[in-house]
Amino acid sequence: MDHAPLARVLDRLALKGVTALGEASDELADYRDTLASTDPDELTPAGSLAFWINLYNAGALHRAGQAYSRDYESVLRVPGAFSAPWATVCGESMSLDDIEHGKIRRFGDPRIHGALVCGSVSCPTLRSEPFDGTKLDEQLDSQMRFFLSNGGGRLDRTEDTLHLTRVLKWYGGDFVRPHRMPTLRPARASDIVAAISRWLDPDDARYLVGNRPKVVFAPYDWGLGCSVA
Repeated sequence: MDHAPLARVLDRLALKGVTALGEASDELADYRDTLASTDPDELTPAGSLAFWINLYNAGALHRAGQAYSRDYESVLRVPGAFSAPWATVCGESMSLDDIEHGKIRRFGDPRIHGALVCGSVSCPTLRSEPFDGTKLDEQLDSQMRFFLSNGGGRLDRTEDTLHLTRVLKWYGGDFVRPHRMPTLRPARASDIVAAISRWLDPDDARYLVGNRPKVVFAPYDWGLGCSVA
């Protein structure tokens, strides 16, 4: 599979910010259409998961580009941003929601929540490269560590409080019970903290075990925004 078109968009996004997406609509749509000829079931499990993550992120960037071109303050203002059809793969038409919840989460790897973007300020920072099945485990692990150390998790020892992204409130059950993904069953904050501790700073992880600070989930900022590490 040729991920060069997505890589070029990521390069421009890193240089120009969200303004670059206003000019990337056709390129992202063409990239989507090239992926449509691939049967992800014929790939390795890691290759298939990388395929779906790249397809989803390309769609999210496309929607963010639409929002920017229309001078919307949020991708949520784009009609059907996540519910309208975005791609057809092997004859199956899918929205971004279909891809995330019907395909990606079924792989049972909660680290995807540090890799998927939604074109909003509070979503994870994009990698500077497309995902690749041959190194996906390393990519997803670094994504989770980066997400938690750059806005997804912040330990305030003075107030004895751990501030976490609301993504972990919404999808904490995936981290606590990955074998049941996708799950809608909520998880206790203490269980979520225990599940994500492997991706936290080691000193912070040790502090959490010994002190059990208060956990606060930050509000989610749906304002239009995309960034690349």
